[in-house]
Amino acid sequence: MSRVIQTDGVGKERNRLLRGIVISIRELMKQSKPDSKTKDLAAFISIALLAVDLTIERTVAPWEKRNYWVKADTFRQEWSWVKPTGEQLRTAALDDNWPEVAGLAAAVGARLAKIKVSDRHRMGTPWVGAWNKLQQDKDD
Repeated sequence: MSRVIQTDGVGKERNRLLRGIVISIRELMKQSKPDSKTKDLAAFISIALLAVDLTIERTVAPWEKRNYWVKADTFRQEWSWVKPTGEQLRTAALDDNWPEVAGLAAAVGARLAKIKVSDRHRMGTPWVGAWNKLQQDKDD
């Protein structure tokens, strides 16, 4: 058998998630009142932030094997805000605290201001069904 080469690395996965978050924040800011789409958007943002957090350790593991501890620690510090914010957003969405959801989404949007996504992107609507997934994760 030949080697299996994975073309989608951790960085590509993280960038895809971050672009999805940016698109979701744009859509969330267009909402005037909470409805099912708002719930899906908030749930997707929190789930994606927690997924981004999981990519951090997978990124720094090879650096630490090569004794690049400063680089690994700097990278961890740069992304240290992701997990607490994702958990806060998850809690706020599940508690129907929409003013807090809006504030957290704005803070995330400010942190991800460097990420550019065209208005005519081809990502679709990655947030569809995220509220149900968040509800299932809460029950587990």
